[in-house]
Amino acid sequence: MPSYHRLGQIPPKRHTQFRKPDGSLYTEELFGEEGFVGCASLLYHQFPPTRVTDMRSLGSAQPRAWEQQVHRHHLFKTKPLAREGDPVGGRKVLMFNSEVAFGVANPAEKMNYFYRNADADEVLFIHHGKGALETSFGTLPYEDGDYLIIPRGTTYRVVTMTDETRMLTVEGFHGNILPPKRYRNNYGQLLESSPYCERDFRMPMELPNYNGERGNAAIQPGTTGDTLYEVRIKVNGELVAYQYDYHPLDVVGWDGYLYPYAFNIGNFEPITYRVHGPPPTHQTFEGPGFVICSFVPRKLDYHPLSIPAPYAHSNIDSDEMMYYVNGNYSARKNIEEGSITLHPRGIPHGPQPGAVEASIGKDSTDELVVMIDTFRPLTFTEDARFFDDPDYPMSWKA
Repeated sequence: MPSYHRLGQIPPKRHTQFRKPDGSLYTEELFGEEGFVGCASLLYHQFPPTRVTDMRSLGSAQPRAWEQQVHRHHLFKTKPLAREGDPVGGRKVLMFNSEVAFGVANPAEKMNYFYRNADADEVLFIHHGKGALETSFGTLPYEDGDYLIIPRGTTYRVVTMTDETRMLTVEGFHGNILPPKRYRNNYGQLLESSPYCERDFRMPMELPNYNGERGNAAIQPGTTGDTLYEVRIKVNGELVAYQYDYHPLDVVGWDGYLYPYAFNIGNFEPITYRVHGPPPTHQTFEGPGFVICSFVPRKLDYHPLSIPAPYAHSNIDSDEMMYYVNGNYSARKNIEEGSITLHPRGIPHGPQPGAVEASIGKDSTDELVVMIDTFRPLTFTEDARFFDDPDYPMSWKA
């Protein structure tokens, strides 16, 4: 959320001398978007962020496409997803287009490096798990149900603190992921009618305290010495490893409008109607080419003749992805926690047989679902093929 925030030590005026206790200068870095006219923050480093000791390519970061035999609805059963890799390297991208990519992760290992996605803004939805997102801007503790919004170019690592951490991952390639414009006034403040407010956002509140110390970092293959730190940078569809001889999270203070933050899905206040409301009622964030919605436990429609189940609808110009977190999603059959449905453009979809009648008279729902709609067709990956249920398109048969 682009509102002003500051943390740590900063000089009283920007672009002026700011000295360490030993008299040497801290290094000022402008972290900004759209050249010099977009949202930005100023960070003050103990060491120049340009000081590099080595670099090497780790190869392509592009997913492999799964060519479809027929255009159809999909159900991806990701609950059996094995624990694999770390919170970045273990991600499985399931679908993508030129504007956005979605994936899942169930990491088994700790991150012994730092990561910087220079290709995309990210959202990590924490399905299960507790831990901390360590960033140049400070530390963000996370828990079940948190959306972690990470601007592109942020240096970070995910520190898991539970045996299992399941995540839904979102990458937006063409701009900020923000609260919808209709929730904000001309000054950027959230309206009284918004389903959440600024108090619901959690900002970084504590900077890592490394005091310029070196060492205590894992050494990656191909490196030398015992005082190097690795930052893996995703850029132009490639993964590149940069080596530094100081800790990457060496910021002593910063201020500005661009930084990571957290929002818990439990703080989304549902909007209800007398009759069934459309999916934009649940919109939480938007990015160029896609929207993110949160279906949370709520009171259902209260017109005396209301049908709480969603009506059938045609996706004429969008693909609809739904990630089922928990609860009972009454419009679908055989949906288990962690399942993903994809209802693509050109094919109507809606409640499965019996769901409409069964919903009549119900006054509440306990469903918890993250929905993402895109406005360009999605391509599936080879990883998605592994989780696909080919019988799902037939599940509307009476």
